[in-house]
Amino acid sequence: MICPHCEQNLLRKQRTGNRCSFCKRDYALDPKTNPLGLNDLRVRRVTAALTDGGRIRIVPEQLWYALSRKRLRDSEFGQGCLGGAFALGAFVAFVSFVAEAPVLLLASAALLLVGSGIAVARAVGVGAGVPRVSREDFAAQVLGAWRRTYGSLPPGVLDTSGSTHGPAVPAVAPGAAGTAGVLICRDRAVVAFLDAAGLLARHGLASARSPEEVRAVPSSGPVLVLHDVDAERELFVRRVRETLPGRTVVDAAPPLRTLRARPNAVPYRDPGRKPDAEAMRLLSGLGTLTPEELKWLGKGWRYPLVGLSPARLLAVVDRVAGQVTRRVDEDRRRAAALGFLTWPGPAGPGPVGGP
Repeated sequence: MICPHCEQNLLRKQRTGNRCSFCKRDYALDPKTNPLGLNDLRVRRVTAALTDGGRIRIVPEQLWYALSRKRLRDSEFGQGCLGGAFALGAFVAFVSFVAEAPVLLLASAALLLVGSGIAVARAVGVGAGVPRVSREDFAAQVLGAWRRTYGSLPPGVLDTSGSTHGPAVPAVAPGAAGTAGVLICRDRAVVAFLDAAGLLARHGLASARSPEEVRAVPSSGPVLVLHDVDAERELFVRRVRETLPGRTVVDAAPPLRTLRARPNAVPYRDPGRKPDAEAMRLLSGLGTLTPEELKWLGKGWRYPLVGLSPARLLAVVDRVAGQVTRRVDEDRRRAAALGFLTWPGPAGPGPVGGP
């Protein structure tokens, strides 16, 4: 690996204890011991790309997904066994011919059959899409080592470890006449990301986790729903509309069809979160998904919001929020012009010569 400080190419014996033997400085991540195969230089490159060179700030969960993309895309099923099975099978076949022991051909055939099975499984994607390091473990296994070495998180990554984004968080811009609408998002990391970018305040949006919490917000404006693009998302949007009759409810997440058509969009799957039979029945009844999309969702595949490009996520939510709150803003401006939303200022001095 390359030392992130002096850029020397280090052999394994030259970097024991995560310390460069040339410049004597510590580094955080060694690709031989890190479960994601990371090194400090790669983390810096990926962070710089996600933050657009420092223009925007991201949350740790977005960095987790970006650093996991390669492992999610590639199948690791039988990794290390595939080559071994073929090599051993070829060796046994060679020995059987040299020793004139036909019985060994059976063992060779079995080994080659195992290798072929692993190759086919990898080709069809068995093992792909499952994170090597979970979202919950990323902070300890990667960011913890980084913080111990450098004293802080990578530049541009928000420290959200001590933050609490409670329900119905008002985020109205200074001087705004009130809350223009509500954003429902159950992923607190995404809310923290949007809030840090000033998007909630810019559009006068409060944040809530559920349609029940929306009722606590003093606003009758539109409700934006932001959810991972998965099977649960489709049903959650329907529940929000049923729970809040009369309110304008807008699905602010990108459509599944759009994401699946993008070659650089990498989904993941959680075998423990597959939709059950009832959920699949309800999804099928919506009539908005193709049979192929239903089959894909039924296997537990999803596009998490933290997996979308941070800049693109900001642009999409900003555009949707601007469209649905524009009418509210126009109404508020007209009301303010009529004086309904302004208090009279203190009386000034009367005209010269007046009382």
